[in-house]
This record gives sequence, C-alpha cells and structure tokens, in this order.
Amino acid sequence: MFATNVRNLKKNPSLALRQAEQAPVLVLKGDEPNALIIHLDQSGMDGEQVFRPAIAASLYKDKTLSLGAAARLSGLSLTQFIDHLSGLGIDIVRMDETIGQEIQDISAWLAS
Repeated sequence: MFATNVRNLKKNPSLALRQAEQAPVLVLKGDEPNALIIHLDQSGMDGEQVFRPAIAASLYKDKTLSLGAAARLSGLSLTQFIDHLSGLGIDIVRMDETIGQEIQDISAWLAS
C-alpha cells in the first residue's frame, strides 16, 4: 500500500494513479486517512475482477448509466452483466412514469 497527502496528490495526481496500478493508495488529510485510491482493474480473491462489476451495477441501479454502458464498464458481456444484476436483485426492466399511458395505448390498440 502507498500513502500520500492531499498536497502531493494535487501536485502530481498521475503518480498516485501509477501507484494505484500496483497497490491501493491511501490519501491523508493532515494525519487522518481521507480517501483510498484503488485501480479498477485490480483483482479480488482468485483473480476475479470485483471493482468494475460492482461500480457498474451501482451506477445502473442509480440510473446513472444505461444497461449497455454499465455492461461495458463492468467488463462483462451483456448477458453476464444481466446475470450479475439478477444475482444482486437489481431489476433489469424498470417501470417509469410513462408505463400507465403505454398500457392504455396498447390496450386500446388491441381492442380495435
């Protein structure tokens, strides 16, 4: 693990990013830990990529990223990412404010 302070991080952020490729970087504010920089491609246990799928799932759940964009960020195929979301209990199909009107439109069209 590497450590740096806020002043050094401001002066040379690329150094902290290079260090994060090797090991996490602890950012100190004064003498207190303030943040942790972790490279997204670092592996967890057994070489499994854990950070990208977790971040992508969170951003998809918060409606920040579309399903396709989140799958690309995760590094998984679309079907693997959908399985990942399903395992986390995150809905793939979402209801929104237009669903009620769409149901009425489809019902009227089917009735005609």
